[in-house]
Amino acid sequence: MHNLVVANTSSLHDLSFTDNHGNHVPLSEYAGKPVLIVNTASKCGFTPQYEGLQQLHEKYKDRGLIVLGFPCDQFAHQEPGDDAEIEQFCSMNYGVTFALSTKVDVNGDETDPVFEFLKERVGGVLGSRIKWNFTKFLVSPDGTTVARYSPNTSPADLEDDIEALLPEPTLAP
Repeated sequence: MHNLVVANTSSLHDLSFTDNHGNHVPLSEYAGKPVLIVNTASKCGFTPQYEGLQQLHEKYKDRGLIVLGFPCDQFAHQEPGDDAEIEQFCSMNYGVTFALSTKVDVNGDETDPVFEFLKERVGGVLGSRIKWNFTKFLVSPDGTTVARYSPNTSPADLEDDIEALLPEPTLAP
């Protein structure tokens, strides 16, 4: 079923996700803004990247960057908690205030449509399949162009690419 949705999708803005409070969020709300989407996990060697993702959120949110975390438990059972536990962990340990989805699959028959779209747009080094937690996707404001970054890529290493998609900062009078 998910594949049928993605087959007719030309933009990320045609899709939606369910946030970790059960709310339906149309990605069309983010049209005109760059969106950084990351499959996350709370018990992974890359989990400290939550801190860097939060820093990107704080630094660029006023210029339009949207950071979205999509918790996933498909890699060595490194995201065992439920949505409330994940939110509490992220908030208490990393001060996360950017949006989190409900837990999703990023590979296989139940792959979330957002990740079907992202993988269709840009494969990885060894094909489109996501290999591990904290794979990052930066989607342009038009919702069609996608850049993919490996789990080893630090969130701070994305700043130049993010800056290129953002409007110039406005100077205070």
